[in-house]
Formats: sequence, C-alpha cells, structure tokens
Amino acid sequence: MNTRRHLLPPMLSVCVAFALLAAPGRGQTLPGTQPLTMTGDLSAQMVAGIDKFLDRELEASVATRAQFWKRDFTSAEAYEKSVAPNRERLRKIIGAVDARLPVKELEFVGGTGTPSKIAENAGCTIYAVRWPVFDGVHGEGLLIEPRGKAVANIIALSDADQTPEQLCGLAPGLAPEGQFARRLAEHGCRVLVPVQLSREDTFSGSTVLNRWTNLPHREWIWRMAWELGRNPIGYEVQKVLAAVDFFGTPNSGSARAGLETGAPIGIAGYGEGGLVALYAAALDPRIKATVVSGYLDSRQKIPSEPGYRAVWSLLKEFGDAEIASLIAPRPLIIEHRRASETAGSPKPREGRRAIATPGKITTPDFSSVEAEVARAKQLAGKFGDKIEFIYGTEGATISPSSDKWLASLFTSLGLSLRLVEPAPMPVDLRKDFNPAERQRRTVKELEDYTQNILHACERTRAANFWNTIKATNAATWETLLPKFRHDFDENVMGQWNNEPVALNPRSRPAVSVLTGAPLLPDTVSVAAHDVTLEVFPDVFAWGVLLLPKDLKPGERRPVVVCQHGLEGLPEHCITEDKTERAWAAYKAFALRLAKRGFIVFVPHNPYRGQDAFRTLQRKSWALGRHLFSIIHAQHGRILDWLETQPFVDAKRIAFYGLSYGGKSAMRIPAVHERYRLSICSGDFNEWVRKNAATDYPSSYLYTGEYEIFEWNLGHTCNYAEMAALIAPRPFMVERGHFDGVGVDEWVDYEYAKVRRFYAQLGLASRTEIEHFWGPHTIHGEGTFDFLHKHLNWPKK
Repeated sequence: MNTRRHLLPPMLSVCVAFALLAAPGRGQTLPGTQPLTMTGDLSAQMVAGIDKFLDRELEASVATRAQFWKRDFTSAEAYEKSVAPNRERLRKIIGAVDARLPVKELEFVGGTGTPSKIAENAGCTIYAVRWPVFDGVHGEGLLIEPRGKAVANIIALSDADQTPEQLCGLAPGLAPEGQFARRLAEHGCRVLVPVQLSREDTFSGSTVLNRWTNLPHREWIWRMAWELGRNPIGYEVQKVLAAVDFFGTPNSGSARAGLETGAPIGIAGYGEGGLVALYAAALDPRIKATVVSGYLDSRQKIPSEPGYRAVWSLLKEFGDAEIASLIAPRPLIIEHRRASETAGSPKPREGRRAIATPGKITTPDFSSVEAEVARAKQLAGKFGDKIEFIYGTEGATISPSSDKWLASLFTSLGLSLRLVEPAPMPVDLRKDFNPAERQRRTVKELEDYTQNILHACERTRAANFWNTIKATNAATWETLLPKFRHDFDENVMGQWNNEPVALNPRSRPAVSVLTGAPLLPDTVSVAAHDVTLEVFPDVFAWGVLLLPKDLKPGERRPVVVCQHGLEGLPEHCITEDKTERAWAAYKAFALRLAKRGFIVFVPHNPYRGQDAFRTLQRKSWALGRHLFSIIHAQHGRILDWLETQPFVDAKRIAFYGLSYGGKSAMRIPAVHERYRLSICSGDFNEWVRKNAATDYPSSYLYTGEYEIFEWNLGHTCNYAEMAALIAPRPFMVERGHFDGVGVDEWVDYEYAKVRRFYAQLGLASRTEIEHFWGPHTIHGEGTFDFLHKHLNWPKK
C-alpha cells in the first residue's frame, strides 16, 4: 500500500488544542482542520464518489493496457512468441489452469433404451457423445458425422439458453438458418456440439441441505470456482480444448478412430458460445479459424452484465479487441447478430432464495461493436486484415444468422466449397428425450470437481506459505514479512498505487446520518466529531472521532479504531439506545471504550447501500482490485492523520471490528502495520470453505452477498495466513457460540494454526480467542481486557 505522507495544515499549539477539545462548542472544528460542510448521507456520498473514481479507472484502462503488450510484427512466428505471455495471463485469469486428461476417443452416450446414434439423413449421422476433460468431468454433446470424408473438424457452440439439439435441427426453437451446426455438416464438416452450462436454476442448490437458489447454473459454478482461481468460462474453454486435443494431435484417438487428423480445426459460437469460442481460439493456435457471433463488443460495461461473466482483472490487460488480437494472425470472423438477450436471473419461485447477481445481456449498438473491431484490427497490426466484420444493411444486426460467415469460414480454412441449400431436418430417434438430465450431469460434474479443489487447496497454501517459513522468533519473521505482505497486498487484494491528493482534513461536531441530530449530548463524558480526509479524486475517508473530555494538555493516549459491519454506520457503534437494533450487535462498544479513556476513531467503510456498493466490487474485480483495495487506501489516510494528532500515541493504535468489520480486522492490519493490534469479532472462520462449500447451510453460495468472493483466495490466504501477516503484533478472536457466521469447530480449526504460529515465534501470549455464550455480537469482556493489556492502558 502506498503510504506516502503529506504534511497536514499547520497545527494550533498543543495547549490551545487541548483547550478546545476540553470544551467543544457546537460550531467548532478540530484543531488543524477546516470546517466540514457536507450535508446529507455521507455514506451514500462516499459510495457515489468511489463509483466515479472507478468509472474513470475503467475508462482509462483501455489506454493503459498497452504497457502489458510487447507485440513483434516481423513475422507470424515472432508475433505468436511476443504475445505468449499475454496468452498465459489470460489462461490464468479465466482459470483454465488444470491439466487435461488425454482424449483417446469420444465415448458414445446411450443405453438399452436410448440409442447413441440419435439421427441421420442423406447428408449426415448424429451421435450423442462425451469426452474426458478432468477426473470426473466430461465434455458432452452431439457429434455430426458427414457422409464421406470430413473436410474440416468444427466445434460449434450454442448460446447458454440453447441446446445442441436445437443447433442441429433436432429440436424446435431455432430457424433453419440459425441451426449452424447442421449447416456446417451439410457442407462436409465433422461438427462437435458441446453442451453449455445453462441460465436455468434447476440444479443450483443442495439436495442434502434442501437449500435452493435462483442462481443461474453459470453463476452457481462461478461463485464456488472464483474463490479457488477457477471460472466457468475457463471450464468451458477447457472442454473445447480437450476436443481440440482429440481432433488435432497426430496419432491421437481421432486417428485410431478413423477420423482425418489432417483436417483443419475451426470453431464457431453464438452468444455465450461466442464468448467461449473467442477465448478458446485466443489460447490455442491449433484452432485455424474462428467465428464469433452475437457476442463481441467493448467489455467496459462488464460490471452490468450477468455476474457469471466476471473475469478477475480482465480490463486491466484485455478487452475483446485484445483477446481478438491473440487469435491473429489466424482468421477471425465477427458477426453482428442480435444477442441472446436476458433481462436478469431466473425469476424467484417458491422454495428458492432470490440471491442472483443483477445483470443483463443486451444487443450492443453497431457503433460500439464497430469500434471494438477497429481496435482489434489496429492491435493486430499487419495481421488485422485477417479480421472480418459481417453485419446487415446500415449496421443492422443479422438475425438469426447468415450463410455469409459460412463462406468466410470455409475460405479461412482453405476450403473451396459451394454453399448448398439446407437439407430436410433430421428426426431425433430417441423417445421422449429430455436434455435436463444431461444438464444436471454438466452442472454436478463441475460442482463436484470444484468442491474437490476446495478440499485440496489447503495443501497448496501450506506448501506456498507455512512450509516456507522457518522463523522461530519475531525478529526473523519481521525480515520475511515484507515479501508475504506485498504478495497479499498486490496480488490478492490488489492495491491502488494512485498518487494521493492532499489530506485536507475537515471536521465538525458529529451528527447522526439517520436523524441529523447531534450524535452525543454535551452531558456525555466524551466529545464526538465527524472527520473527513481526502484519499483520491472523489474518494474520501470519513469517521467519527471520540475524545474523552478528561484529556490533559500534552497527554498522548492509545487509539482503538472501531469498525462497523455490513450496512452499518459509525453511529451504530456508538449509540447507547438499547431499543435500537444496532445495540443488539454493537453494544455501543466504541463509546464504552472511549469512556474507559481510549481515544476512539470509528471509520465508515463503504459496504453500505446494497447493490450500490456491491457494484463497486464488480467494477473493482474487472481492474484486478477489490472493494478492500479502496478501504485499505482510506485507512492509510486515517492512520496518516491520527499519527499527527497531539493526543495520539502513534505506537499504540489498535483495530477492533465486528462482522464485516471483522473481515476488515483480518485484511486491513495485515497490510497496515501501523495498526499495532487487531481484534476480529463475529467473522473469524475457515473463510474459504464458508465461501465455496456446498455442504454448509450458511455458505455464501446461498446468500445475497454476491460481492463477498475473492479471486483465488483458496490457494493464497485463508484467515490463518492473514493472521500470520498481523503477527508478531497482538491478535485476538471474539466468538459467540451461536454466531451463525460459522461453527465453533471451523473457527477453532482455523485459529489453531494461528496459535501454533505465534507459539512458534515464542509469542503465544500475544494471541487469544474468547468464546462466549451468545450470538453475532460484541461481547466486550475479554477483548476489552486484551486492549488494556497490549495497549498498556489502565482500567478505570
């Protein structure tokens, strides 16, 4: 994290400062600050400002991507070599990283009552097939064999709302000209049509738990996969590349099966299939020609698309144009076809929780697609003429499709074929075939595979983290910490390195966001001040400073930064009104600590506003950042300011947060070592499992917090690893036995690693866990003692 300091405005003398603090008036500001004149909901204004900041960063990303590319146009071979690092980074961020199984043959899918040869006519025969991809995971779909020798091997990908049968003309739903798999076969191509994860929600849930959601199948897999560095896009690309392995490897199973290994390989996809086709061709040069229909566009609005399209850090290095440039110098045909539009997720119905990420798919304007195609051609340099753009009259979409791209595809594959009229539709020989069972297999195979990765990821963390640490004392660990902390800050959280603006502190006597009334009456022994600090353009930090009125001139006291939870406000940590809902969770812990003599600062973190703040996370993901990347920057400025105050002992600043504030207690002090102590309340957990496990009722797979997931955390940092980044500073967990965020067994399992590590450093006394008989709430007993002990502040 960038911790560059900025000089504050000149401070009043210490004596004058304490005189003002001792008897604050309603119109007074804190010494060294300007008047705070903002009105209204500062929380909403904070979220709106961050949104503006992120929008600018998204817009700027198009130009800044160039720094990641070193294209060499001297020859096709030189170009392929020069973009190889970009190709590998794309492979990583879509999660296409697992080794595939060899494909010796395509397996026929059928049974005693269901034939594997499902249709034939004068031009072709259609089989139900599958092929191995990973252990327990198959590609599955239809294989169309032409009569006579195949002139090409084509992988045809439908949209997620279509079935292979529709693409082959075996089921209703598509006009004949839209059945492009059948059209390809009629021209002598061997065509493989994989099944796609659908947008239905039928299998998004758990039979064991009897818990069901309205998550599209694509998002159901996306949620669990994202936490583990995987993505359904990557999974589907891997299924395609496994088919390419079969078709494209000399002496492979395709040769043994009598298939022509010399036939060129092409790929064509529409809608979600177009997305997969684009990525697959970008990763694998064995694909000689590519058709992308109804998909390619500027991806700058990806945060408003369905959640399952999210790709970690995509826009930092790639838009569709950059991905298209990875296909060069091979031919790419882009068809401006009406998108498979969707207004959102499946409508909630009885027995299913409505938790899906909002987002829609619309047909992009021609001008937007045209501009992205022009960018792709420019990026591809002298190979840009290999990119062809097909569209209707005056930029109209082509609907449902046209034969023009067929002719271009054949030419791109070196084939001289005359286009023929569509043949009579074949008839499905299967009786009462229902594609739902095949979709269930597709979903459950990927679900089980991802759960196996979840179970194994702890070993990866151990190999990359714990097993590399030989430190047996604090001094040795502190020499190793910078590398681990940098890796966490830069590669896991994604820090902002933007130049900070002037701090410009502003203050006023604190008022309630909810009522507009003074936050504390003058009769209380503590004074409360709203404080704002500038972070980046349009981004500010805001919190409430609580100052005991018995502060003496020249006295410096320890500070406790008290952090609220989800949808909370600073005032929720302060209110003593036991009729308010906030009391049940927070127990006025910030005010109670101030009454014990601590200086207390209660920041506002921007996880309030439901979809408004969750959109910030989606925008951040696209740039390789998290919402916590902004929060880290805000806390850096808070620490900058607190350290300069005449009443603060900068060596004794602690962090204490509940719930989402507990998440903050794990992530913020892990980066900001100026927090000398951290207490995680109501959140410490086997966090990765909580996010990705299907067998836990309170898993985030079953809740509406779609922003909660953190890319590849399972292979990098669970909570024990984060706590190690806090060490050797004191660390404590506060845990209610009936806190639904987790179960004691999980919490204690993860905490045992923390305790062991502190003991390894000879610092077992610096970490504690307190269990209490209660729910998701501040307990405020052992934690308060912990603060007094480690901040060296006497109890009153």
